[in-house]
Amino acid sequence: MPDDEGHPAVEEMALGPVLAALADPLRRRVVRELAAEPDGTARTCSSFRLPVSKATVTHHFRALREAGLIRQVSRGNSRMATLRRADVERRFPGLLDLVAGEEEG
Repeated sequence: MPDDEGHPAVEEMALGPVLAALADPLRRRVVRELAAEPDGTARTCSSFRLPVSKATVTHHFRALREAGLIRQVSRGNSRMATLRRADVERRFPGLLDLVAGEEEG
């Protein structure tokens, strides 16, 4: 059962929702950018400068969070996103390498 913030436990992370979250190029971009950062790096959602409305940004981050790809925590009036690198690697070995190695375009 996901926690109060909607983060699934590692054993609850399923391939279907993960692939659905990664099907969108903007969401893959978020994962790629987080994967390029040192482990544990937390960034605000606005720091990704996605070319969509605030409501759509919220939707994208919710999809990533509910799939288990990121962890979000509230910090004042913003939310910080961190890649769940170890959890994703444990559940789906090599997946982050594939996403990180993708050419943006």
